[in-house]
Amino acid sequence: MMFPILLVGLVGLAIAIERWVTIARAQAHTKAMWAKVEPSLSEGDFDKARKIVGDDNNPLGRLLGAGLAMQGAVRRRDDVEKAMQEGIMEVVPRLEKRTHYLGTFANLATLVGLLGTVSGLIGAFSAVATANPAEKANLLSASISEAMNCTAFGLGTAVPLLFMHAFLTSRTQHLVESLEMAAIKYLNVLSLRTSRMAQGAVQNIRAA
Repeated sequence: MMFPILLVGLVGLAIAIERWVTIARAQAHTKAMWAKVEPSLSEGDFDKARKIVGDDNNPLGRLLGAGLAMQGAVRRRDDVEKAMQEGIMEVVPRLEKRTHYLGTFANLATLVGLLGTVSGLIGAFSAVATANPAEKANLLSASISEAMNCTAFGLGTAVPLLFMHAFLTSRTQHLVESLEMAAIKYLNVLSLRTSRMAQGAVQNIRAA
C-alpha cells in the first residue's frame, strides 16, 4: 500500500503547488490593478477605468469589468451591484478550484495506510501460524513493524496535505475578501457620484 499512498501524496502536492502559484499571481495582479484603477474610480473617470480594466482575465479585472459595463449602460447602483455579485459568483469557484481535493486526499492517505496495516497484520499472523516456534517471535515483530510503517507513512502524507488545504483555503478567502472590498469601494464611489450629480441637477433647476 506504500505506492498508492505515495501516488496520492504526489498528486496532492502537485495540486497544492498549482493552486499556490495561481492564487499568488492573482493576489499580485489584483494589488497592481487596484493601484492603477483606484485613482480613476475616485475621480469618477469611469471611461479611463474601463480602458485600464479592458479584457483582463484577472479576477479583479473581470469583477470591475462587469460593474463598469453595467454602470455605463444604466447608472443604477442596484443593477451594478447585481452585476458585480454575479461576477463574484463566477470568480470564486475558479479560485477554489481543486483545493477541496487536498482534504479528500489527506483522508484517503490515512485510510489506505490503515488498510495496509490491517492487511499486513493479517498476512503476518497467517505466516506466523505456519512458522517454526523458534522463528515466530522474530517473524511476528518484523511483520508488525512493517505493517505499522504503512500507517506512519499514510499519516505522514495526510498531515502536510491537511496543512496545505488549510493554508490555501485561508489565502483564497483573503483574496475573495479583497475582491469584495474593491467592489464595495467602487459602489460607494458610484453612489457618491450619483448623489453629487443629483444635487447639481437640483441646484441648476433652482438657479433657472
